[in-house]
Amino acid sequence: MLPAIKLGPLTVYSYGIMMALGVAFGLWFLYVQAKKQGLPAPRVLDAAFYILLVSILGAKLILLFSDFRRYTGNPRELLNLARSGGVFQGGLIFGVLFALWYFRRHKLPTWKMGDLVGPALALGHGFGRIGCFLASCCYGRACDLPWGVTFSNPRAGALTGIPLGVERHPVQLYESFLNFTNFVVLFLILRRKRFDGQVFTFYIMNYSVIRFFTEYFRGDHPARSILIQGPTPLATLTWPQFFCVLGLAAGLVLHLILKKRHAPTE
Repeated sequence: MLPAIKLGPLTVYSYGIMMALGVAFGLWFLYVQAKKQGLPAPRVLDAAFYILLVSILGAKLILLFSDFRRYTGNPRELLNLARSGGVFQGGLIFGVLFALWYFRRHKLPTWKMGDLVGPALALGHGFGRIGCFLASCCYGRACDLPWGVTFSNPRAGALTGIPLGVERHPVQLYESFLNFTNFVVLFLILRRKRFDGQVFTFYIMNYSVIRFFTEYFRGDHPARSILIQGPTPLATLTWPQFFCVLGLAAGLVLHLILKKRHAPTE
């Protein structure tokens, strides 16, 4: 793949480009939909900006603690947004907690805002995973299927540690496609939603299923990320999958609570 392009003294990282595109499209979606929903669009963009910063911080913190010795020995690698963004689930947790506080603090309708943030996240994440593919990070396990991809760029090996010359599942593209599909599904729900919070809870549930599924095809897991080691990848459970189960359960419970809260009383 093409993790970086040299333009004279300037190095442009493909991951950074795709992440910037994802942020731009996500913010555009928020702005347009906020105006349609009768929300103060400029304030919504302010909220999105601060939530994004906190999410990046959370993603980096989880990445730091996932390999503390490595990143404390090379802090520049941890802080380089162009090469890697961090652990998405960590960013999501930090971002959601901060958003709940921020919306209440600035008197923005929490669940109505969440219904816009969910699809925006799915849209941006789809672009981000394309960036992962181009940068060769978050790579898949070996496969012999017709659509297997072989990474051979030495710079990719140096940046991400991916073993070169082996056909692998393009798991980054699997997840990108599923996130774009999730965006379409959430957008359709948004147009027909019956209560505030419906779209956001579906985002949590849908993403939990997506990540649980794609984890089976990941090939970059260190031994410490394995919760239950099975005889085959499909019989193995990782810590990210365990958190996906918790996320699915939390999303379902929240969905039922919000649905009951908005049910008409007889």
